[in-house]
Amino acid sequence: MNDNQEEFGMQRQSSFSKETTTGALYLVPTPIGNLGDMTYRSVAVLKEVAVIAAEDTRNTQKLLNHFEIETPQISFHEHNTQERIPQLIARLQSGDSIAQVSDAGTPSISDPGKELVAACVEQHLPVVPLPGANAGISALIASGIAPQPFYFYGFLDRKPSRQKEALAKLVDRPETLIFYEAPHRLAKTLQSLVSVFGESRRVVLGRELTKKHEEFIRGTLGEVSQWAKTDQVRGEFVMIVSGNDHPETTPDDNFSQLPLEQHVQALIDAGQKPTEAIKNVAHLHGLKKQEVYQIFHHIEKD
Repeated sequence: MNDNQEEFGMQRQSSFSKETTTGALYLVPTPIGNLGDMTYRSVAVLKEVAVIAAEDTRNTQKLLNHFEIETPQISFHEHNTQERIPQLIARLQSGDSIAQVSDAGTPSISDPGKELVAACVEQHLPVVPLPGANAGISALIASGIAPQPFYFYGFLDRKPSRQKEALAKLVDRPETLIFYEAPHRLAKTLQSLVSVFGESRRVVLGRELTKKHEEFIRGTLGEVSQWAKTDQVRGEFVMIVSGNDHPETTPDDNFSQLPLEQHVQALIDAGQKPTEAIKNVAHLHGLKKQEVYQIFHHIEKD
């Protein structure tokens, strides 16, 4: 790594370099319901590492017993993150490799993991992701709604008021949206979606994915919201919501054809601060802020 790369924080990780003297952090997905979805590579890695950092050691032990994996575990969850990270980093630096698993699915995706990954990256320790089970992608590809582009959100806040605040920022997004929800909160969350997105937006609920009672409920937000109020809702859910085909226009859209000076003034008249308006116009036209500033203020270039 040259001096310029170090200055700007650039890193280049060779995951399987023979010259590496430290251990590696392996991010190992586990089944979200069907044990048959465990990959051969995941089993091999869990057997080879020095320790498994598990969200719930009791839950993971059932998986280890099934695949006859005898590797010891250490708990790593949202309540002991700060305590565990220095310990795990020290083991990696000493040469031990560690596998991280969550209760189900891929670590870091709506589960613990990201803090340890960030710490490893900061310490220039290898982080090796393994492919595997993911509820959001599984539901997306079976939904019948456009699979790309998509916007993964995960769990919304539990409070309806904060849900609606978050949804208000997503209402105009054209991408397919992916949310997770627990069964006892599903009806209220769907009602929040109806309140902000309207009743006609398409939605698909993926329930108990990969398990015996796997089910997909497809319809409009209005229809599915009514179903959730009347039916006995059980199991973990993924919600796939279609994107907005006709997002509301913004001042930038309305004024984008104007000359630069008039565009900036129009945004200011619409309520933006001058510095914000100049920045937005520069971004839209691919110019430097200084250039737009000079044009707007009639400053001649040297």
